[in-house]
Amino acid sequence: MAFTQRQRSSLLFQVGHAMRHPSRIRPYLSRYARDLVLRAGAPDHVAYYREVMRAEVADKSPFDAVGSPSHGHWLRNGRRQFDYLRAHGLLPGHSVLEIGCGNLRAGWRLIRYLDAGRYHGVDISPDILLAASDTVVQYGLQDKLPHLTLVADLTFSSLPDAHFDVVHAHSVFNHTPIEVIDECFAHVGRIMRPDAFFDLTFDRTERADHQVLQEDFYYRTDTLTALAEAHGLKALFMDDWEAGPSPHSKLRLTVAN
Repeated sequence: MAFTQRQRSSLLFQVGHAMRHPSRIRPYLSRYARDLVLRAGAPDHVAYYREVMRAEVADKSPFDAVGSPSHGHWLRNGRRQFDYLRAHGLLPGHSVLEIGCGNLRAGWRLIRYLDAGRYHGVDISPDILLAASDTVVQYGLQDKLPHLTLVADLTFSSLPDAHFDVVHAHSVFNHTPIEVIDECFAHVGRIMRPDAFFDLTFDRTERADHQVLQEDFYYRTDTLTALAEAHGLKALFMDDWEAGPSPHSKLRLTVAN
């Protein structure tokens, strides 16, 4: 039986899923209880996820808060992102915007590689941006003049037109509802140069788009491709990324001519 998005989003479906995977029951229920508390005081998804990150940073190390269970995993994950960008067109003179920069898992390598002042990281979490500042200090990157900016949406209203050569978002849209992705796609083309590219990861499903606990979102490739096209962007599925160890899929968006 195929489940609709509404069915997959229901508590009944989610509890049933947990029951089919017994080892996940305790963390699932713990996360569900935590999210009920956090969502009660949040007027929208951005405010809610900001509180999620605040709780993650308070309860865990900054590495674990961004999905890396160890420092070694954090380093390997960041290197893979960086190496992929370098192998697919990134140059030192490029201006790079990293959406959801976190504590600079890939960002510190980008800052070190790029010319001074060329890196701009944005995030919705003030707590994780403080950790990002610590990373800049840890790796001695102050002279590279990275820009780290707290944002409340993805309209990029404070950024200039046609400025960025590369936009990068790793493990961001995996946690983002479609209306926020739509907001991003509606505005990102304005800040991209004509030959720029925007690499993003997402959790791919072959069934209906769905979410779990409003934290993990799963999309069909054609859902995001059609959304990009509606905003004047062309999407390319990056098969070689999925051939590696990452559990996520990747799209590359460019400004349609």
